[in-house]
Amino acid sequence: MADPVVPSSGVLSPLGLEAVRLSPGFWGDRVALNREVTIAHCQEWEEREGWIANFRGERPRRGREFSDSEIYKLLEAMAWADHPGLPALAETVAQAQEGDGYLNTRWSGSRYTDFEWGHELYCYGHLIQAGVARLRTHGEDLLTQVAVRAADHVCRRFMEGTETCGHPVIEMALVELYRVTGTERYLEMARRFVDRRGRPALADIPFGRGYYQDDLPVRQARVFRGHAVRALYLASGVVDVAVETGDEELLKAVEAQWERTVARRTHLTGGMGSRHADESFGEDYELPPDRAYNETCAGIASIMLSHRLLLATGDARYAHLAERTLYNMLATGVALDGRSFFYANPLQVRVPAVPLEGVNHAPEGGLRSPWFDVSCCPNNIARTMASLPAYVATSAADGIQIHHLTPSEIRHGRLAVRVETGYPWSGSVRVRVLEGGPGGITLRVPAWASDATIVHVPASSPASSPEAPLPDGPLTRPAPPGYVFVEGPWRAGDEIRLELPMAPRWTFPDRRIDALRGSAAVERGPLVYCAESVADEPPLGDLTARVEPPVEYEGDGVVELEVAAAPGSGGDGGWPYMPVAGGRAGGPDVTLRLVPYHRWGNRGPATMRVWLPI
Repeated sequence: MADPVVPSSGVLSPLGLEAVRLSPGFWGDRVALNREVTIAHCQEWEEREGWIANFRGERPRRGREFSDSEIYKLLEAMAWADHPGLPALAETVAQAQEGDGYLNTRWSGSRYTDFEWGHELYCYGHLIQAGVARLRTHGEDLLTQVAVRAADHVCRRFMEGTETCGHPVIEMALVELYRVTGTERYLEMARRFVDRRGRPALADIPFGRGYYQDDLPVRQARVFRGHAVRALYLASGVVDVAVETGDEELLKAVEAQWERTVARRTHLTGGMGSRHADESFGEDYELPPDRAYNETCAGIASIMLSHRLLLATGDARYAHLAERTLYNMLATGVALDGRSFFYANPLQVRVPAVPLEGVNHAPEGGLRSPWFDVSCCPNNIARTMASLPAYVATSAADGIQIHHLTPSEIRHGRLAVRVETGYPWSGSVRVRVLEGGPGGITLRVPAWASDATIVHVPASSPASSPEAPLPDGPLTRPAPPGYVFVEGPWRAGDEIRLELPMAPRWTFPDRRIDALRGSAAVERGPLVYCAESVADEPPLGDLTARVEPPVEYEGDGVVELEVAAAPGSGGDGGWPYMPVAGGRAGGPDVTLRLVPYHRWGNRGPATMRVWLPI
């Protein structure tokens, strides 16, 4: 099955890329752009920076110690996208592999001398994931052989002992290789890597062992902590190990960690990681908007973890968070032209960034750039976009489940359906049966959609014509947040119509989030909105918003919003502190335009804020 995650058990089963085809629309357009533009862009920059040349033996070696992994992520993207450039790039990589399977362009002469920072096992993890993608989409070839030889080398070298890698990813890669090959030693190696962490297995560092989750055994941890990407990659591997070994205790431990992290350490956009210094989670309720790091890779890792937990449990809350993160992190991380990227994703930018044409050496500055010294995010976006259809729908004994509402065609057994929708701009979703068959159809109603309705329209009904209004009466019923099941069997022409309320809504922060008191944000559907001020006109730092219903404006299929705001006058006597709470309006109302957060930064240097003083 062509899918990045294929567990042997779980409440839900993936359908794979061959069963889910995205149509033109919000995600279909982005997946097409990724294949046509972003993948080639990444390869061009990796050639330009000399990272691919490292595999040809050119010296001096260029790039960071983990730059090999970026070529492997690119290969994975090419595999999922069936990109014609894969065979040549795989051949370049293969020529650098040594006879015993070792492959690393940085550490060949000094193998395994730095487990804390060397990233050798991390790089293998991405190589193996690329090999798995190729096996599932194409079958055995040179790339898959290289990946298997590397995995066998890892098992020979690390099956005994206590060593592990400072940056997790090898764990979920080995489990997936086990799933596609059936070779037990890969699963056992992954299990041992999981069990070793936190004993401790690594040396202490200035950030502390919590930075790479080596401060506590996985089963004893209560929340995700340390470097956000590492923590989420590790948790994904732990879920994989738990599912394949039937370890319910281990799975429950990750579920509890996820729950507390979402409740106390996750930004409104679904972003994770509040601290710049070590790219890490902060403490509970440490969620500053302007200093939020929210690395794009952490958003992608969160989506990977949520998807795994969804497959294992069938719980809608995992799909709810995945949707939030898809629309407000993954979509934000790449520009509309597919050629520049965000590394960090703050929720407030105070000073307009200076555009760059080349490599960005300061990725935390709220600036989309064509490339970075550490370009994990562009390649991670490329591989995630290429495999995105696999996240849309699943199957179970009672039929199919549609988790993400996007134009698509979905096939399972004899049943084939077409999803037609303008989501996330429109709340109308039509699921039309193309080929009938047994089984039910389940739709996920987002957590924010408290007044949704659903109706089953049989093919023989007069209401089945596209122009017909939704029928009233017993066929129409409320659709509360979560999963709504519509029973079959189905005939061609049958329809399900879901209507979601799309009115903009104000969202207020928990009082325990110190940095957000006295502010509010605006959401519409799954989208978080922000005030974007090109060249800081109007100056966002001087405005307070009025909590009144926003006004919608639609143009070119995109919905923007307007709210009323007023400039502040400051405190008495030129002093920003006063004996009563709040500030004072200093002038007449102005209109503040809000744009979807994922679209900010496409119109030139700008200031931005999601949380508005009120």
